[in-house]
Amino acid sequence: MTKLTEAHIRANKKWDEKNKDRKKYLVYRSQAKSFIRRFATSEDLDELEKIIAEKRKKI
Repeated sequence: MTKLTEAHIRANKKWDEKNKDRKKYLVYRSQAKSFIRRFATSEDLDELEKIIAEKRKKI
């Protein structure tokens, strides 16, 4: 793994501060995918499918 330069770190921080909502969205999406891939049980998946179906009806 390569080490980030100070300029890159500052640029990342500036982007994070400027795009808080987008960053939050990306973090939540990543966490959801990770949970499903690593830990979800059959019961979890059943519940998530119901939640997804309800959400699809609303959007």
